[in-house]
Amino acid sequence: MTWFDWGALALFFICWLGYAPLLKAISRRGGSLNADMVHVRAVWMESMTHRELKLVDSQLMGHSINSASFFASTNLLLIAAVAGILFGGESALRGFAAVGAENVPLKMLEAKLALVLICLTRGFLDFIWALRQMNYALALIGAAPEVHHKTDRKAFAEAAGQLLNPALGSFSQGVRGYYFALAAAAWLFGPAWLALGVASSFGLLIYRQEASPAARAIRNARRLLGE
Repeated sequence: MTWFDWGALALFFICWLGYAPLLKAISRRGGSLNADMVHVRAVWMESMTHRELKLVDSQLMGHSINSASFFASTNLLLIAAVAGILFGGESALRGFAAVGAENVPLKMLEAKLALVLICLTRGFLDFIWALRQMNYALALIGAAPEVHHKTDRKAFAEAAGQLLNPALGSFSQGVRGYYFALAAAAWLFGPAWLALGVASSFGLLIYRQEASPAARAIRNARRLLGE
């Protein structure tokens, strides 16, 4: 590996590991899409406890579970494809290299594919954990007290929100893994492409959290719902 490769790889890990702390710092200053959604979901859970019928809430959770299941299944297929090349022996690696990486040494090619595999695997684990937590949250929705019951609805809503928010946070982390997996795949074309891919993915993620139309809409909705 050249110094350019090491530099691009260092940039990759700095952006990958530093994204969440940076987003938290930005959220404390002016809010972010994820932080605003935490508040929106808390309001959702509180509203849920005051509804006589929880059918809409269970359907919304079912949609989220289906989305996470789809991403997890797709992620598993991608992991199988990359692992098949990486662990398929020298012939599989040479066949893959013939597509467009003929000048890359096999050991270097293994390292590049391993980075893609790590990103996909981390995302898959996030999706699996998100699915488990979503199922727990669905059980809480089913166990929500009836309107005439004397259970402390506010405390119950807070407990449900404290479960639902990490669940959908894990889902977001899994989706983020796709961005960095694409950036890692760009390394197959050279370190300059890796650096460009990381910078592009990181910038796009920050933009969508802070300045995208969706982020602005959710921020306005949070203001309407009240702090």
